[in-house]
Amino acid sequence: MKRVFSGVQPSGELHIGNYLGAIRQFVQLQDQADCFFCVVNLHAVTVPQDPAVLRQKTLEVATLYLAVGIDPLKATVFVQSEVPAHAELAWMLQCLTYYGELSRMTQFKDKSIGKQNFSVGLFTYPTLMAADILLYQTDIVPVGQDQKQHLELARDLAQRFNQRYGPILRVPEPMIGEVGAKIMALDDPGKKMSKSADNINNRINLMDDAKTVQKKIARAVTDSGNEVRYDPEYKPGVSNLMSIYSTFSGESVATIASRYTGQGYGAFKGDLAELINRELGVIQKRYQELKASGTVEEILSQGATKARQVAEETLQQVKEKMGFIV
Repeated sequence: MKRVFSGVQPSGELHIGNYLGAIRQFVQLQDQADCFFCVVNLHAVTVPQDPAVLRQKTLEVATLYLAVGIDPLKATVFVQSEVPAHAELAWMLQCLTYYGELSRMTQFKDKSIGKQNFSVGLFTYPTLMAADILLYQTDIVPVGQDQKQHLELARDLAQRFNQRYGPILRVPEPMIGEVGAKIMALDDPGKKMSKSADNINNRINLMDDAKTVQKKIARAVTDSGNEVRYDPEYKPGVSNLMSIYSTFSGESVATIASRYTGQGYGAFKGDLAELINRELGVIQKRYQELKASGTVEEILSQGATKARQVAEETLQQVKEKMGFIV
């Protein structure tokens, strides 16, 4: 079977952009591949975190993984910091990574804008992401469009290592959906939906209640006119909402446009809110059941044990090839 790896940071509130862009794909993939899904808490500390909140959010993300339908009997679910090989391989790969490669990373530029000081970890975390992926000899990485550049770096580093030391690391391929791969902000369709945005109307969180979802969709930026038509260049607001609708419903944007011909934004937004609430309601009910069961930490412990075994095998091969005593 093909090997799949992906991860989500436990910082902020997970929103439908995270869900539609990556997490929802995890559920489909677990029946088709050998999947490793990680809560990447080492990535979270590239910016300051309250320790108690980080622990809480780590468990929340893991619980949401399970609530959306990831089955621990089919996929390996674990926390990144529980597998030391991630940090160890990241250092080795940093020594193969060029300063210029990291300085061109779009997400680093975005996150460092206006800051006089930021951690070295914020600059080098794409190399840690590469280590996450390459440790598991990953074939496929389901990611949002915004992470494609980081995956290209992982591919470059795998090829660079293999050319220098021998063919050890598998070169991964991205899996990015055509629609829904990059969900934009509700308040500004020129920017992506973000956990860190100051405006709470930027996003719909997975744990938002039904009334909150309705309000946020009603307030979402559309465009001049009242035609429900997919045109990202001239109608970015309504096009973003149509992408969300399409990804939740499985229908094409053409089908959606046809359904709302002559009806305007009001009917479209009302139906979209109902569609989102229907799916989030199922996830939220399952989340509360899992939280009450007390089983999540045991699932994570079992997942970490399996992940360490796989990761250590790759790490030992890398260390031997690089000349370390093993």
